[in-house]
Amino acid sequence: MSDEKQFCTFYLDDLFFGVEVLKVQEVFRFQEMTSVPLASKVVKGLINLRGQIITAIDLRQRLELDGLEEGKLPMNIVVRTNDGAVSLLVDEIGDVVEVPYESYEPPPDTVKGTTRELVQGVYKLQDKLLLILDTEKAVQVCATAQAES
Repeated sequence: MSDEKQFCTFYLDDLFFGVEVLKVQEVFRFQEMTSVPLASKVVKGLINLRGQIITAIDLRQRLELDGLEEGKLPMNIVVRTNDGAVSLLVDEIGDVVEVPYESYEPPPDTVKGTTRELVQGVYKLQDKLLLILDTEKAVQVCATAQAES
């Protein structure tokens, strides 16, 4: 088991992403959120999660993808970051998958643009690529108003 890594998986369009299980606080369905005036378009709003105020990041916007189709609501993956908990809005939640360390590779040339910047690497699965999201980079949009560390 020590030679495998676990990832919580999710979908954005036809892209299959993973976040290290240890970074995930919780996963839940769409929840109403309060919009934040003058915030980046990537910041969808604020969620009150049992008294904890969490920023919700629209990963589709962050990765420069088209908006979610009409009538579909995103799901939330709350991840722990250096700046606290942040919710990532995704199309659909997948399963927790275990992958062997040796199948890890750098992102292929077919991964372009912002997606390439936010992907740490990939794991080749039997029928698709698992793109590993760099959660710290993905939520950096939140830190733009704060002092750079």
